[in-house]
Amino acid sequence: MPLVPESRAFPSRMTRNERSPSGILVLVWARLSRTPWRDLGFTRPRSWPLTIVAGIVSGIAFKLLMKSVVMPLLGADPINHAYHYLAGNTAALPGAILLMIVGAGFGEETFFRGYLFERVGARYGRGAGAKAFAVVLTTLFFGVAHLQGQGLAGAEQAMFTGLVFGTIYAASGRIWLPMIAHAAFDLTALGIIYRDLETVVAHWFFR
Repeated sequence: MPLVPESRAFPSRMTRNERSPSGILVLVWARLSRTPWRDLGFTRPRSWPLTIVAGIVSGIAFKLLMKSVVMPLLGADPINHAYHYLAGNTAALPGAILLMIVGAGFGEETFFRGYLFERVGARYGRGAGAKAFAVVLTTLFFGVAHLQGQGLAGAEQAMFTGLVFGTIYAASGRIWLPMIAHAAFDLTALGIIYRDLETVVAHWFFR
């Protein structure tokens, strides 16, 4: 994202995905290197409707599980302070939605799953061991990428999501399901923050 002055509508904290290599640049690299897009996971799913529905439902459920069970067990603050400025912030909502879909769903999945898995596969092969190594490596990278902007809790959550999305991608070889689930996960988080329900959801099971 371009740098913009700090304001309630366009806070500088919305630029977290500037640190994530753009999915577009990965696709440009693929063209220049003559890497088939299918090697990045861009292959037709067996069923588009099923993939879309499964991605949306699993992404929402996964976020609610993380917010209400996993993160409280890890002792995380119920409030995501890096994004709490979005609570009730209607002016910032369109940009935030675009960021979650394009920057996270498309951009992060294309890089962390598509590109990095392809690079590991090119170096170590396509066997089960190489795929397991790719899952572990990308999970660590994904966690570290969120550490500076969102702190330890953000890095912990990113490692859980990276592990799940990476495992799905390793098992299927298709990027669409983790991409849709990732976008749904982040949009669910956005909805919780916007409605100022973080503490409520975090205390569903633990007081």
